[in-house]
Amino acid sequence: MMPLPSEVPALIVGAGPIGLACAISARRRGLEALVIDSGPIANAISQYPIGMTFFTTPERLEIGDHPLTCSGQKASREEALAYYRGVARAEQLAIAPYCRFVGAERTPDGFACVVATRLGEVTIRTPRLVLATGYLDHPNLLDVPGEDLPHVRHRFDEPHMTTGQEVVIVGAKNSAVEAALLAYRAGATVTLVHRGSALKETVKYWLRPDFLNRVAAGEITAHFDTTVQAISMTGVTVQHADGTTSDLPADRVYLLIGYHPDFAMLESLGVALDPVTRRATINPETLETNVPGLHLAGSVASGTKISEVFIENGRFDGEKIFGDHASQRDADARYAAKPRPTGE
Repeated sequence: MMPLPSEVPALIVGAGPIGLACAISARRRGLEALVIDSGPIANAISQYPIGMTFFTTPERLEIGDHPLTCSGQKASREEALAYYRGVARAEQLAIAPYCRFVGAERTPDGFACVVATRLGEVTIRTPRLVLATGYLDHPNLLDVPGEDLPHVRHRFDEPHMTTGQEVVIVGAKNSAVEAALLAYRAGATVTLVHRGSALKETVKYWLRPDFLNRVAAGEITAHFDTTVQAISMTGVTVQHADGTTSDLPADRVYLLIGYHPDFAMLESLGVALDPVTRRATINPETLETNVPGLHLAGSVASGTKISEVFIENGRFDGEKIFGDHASQRDADARYAAKPRPTGE
């Protein structure tokens, strides 16, 4: 790997679409920001199920005004990965993949950031630190025995891996419902467990009827008003609404109950978080936190309400961070969304 610089005008943590968009905004204003990520470019997307199709349309995934073309009406995981690495190449962005942000200390002129590489830790000094780390590295936990067993996952992988397997999926949002359908069509015996009484209202309109029809036909089993008590190497123990328990056979278990930002890391940097919602305190115009020079881009500032920020609106955050007032107003106008929460 190439040696990392000891000083940069801006350090962006996270090489996903929003982090890349921030780097483009900086570069177009003469700031050569360095982007680091613990994984590859678009690391979160690379961990999506193979062949997955985005819910949104291609133009809402575009960054830097580079057009995204795809073979169908919506982009696949593979098309998105090719697009974002192509944009990074076209914009000549400075990106250091597989470099993990460990933490930072305040200095008189900014931050001294510790970055872990495969060759050891290095310190990078910068006056401006942008966190675009998202949330997928921090799954919500059930806190039940067996959650750390090797056949238990907090992210759905390739459907092919479930063929001929007894699969238990916990959750009732889009990821859980889509995983259940993909696993079923790959030849798995699928059981979905959810503590609530029905699927979440936010489940996409084309997934809901498909799933419910599979349940009605007896092709997928669904247990609502049911909670997980424990996971073993052979099954999942659940408790139903009437207080009875049962053991569901399971070769693979997917706990798809959501994710959250790295709150501990934010607090270690001095970012003020709401004690209830865990939202970060930010200036909605510049996305600067209560720590001068530290900005949050994308969903990392949203606390437990991560679904408020997507690529579609977070892709303009770089214009707020590195642009002037006109750029900030234009960023809001280009995506008419709910006002970004301030954490105050």
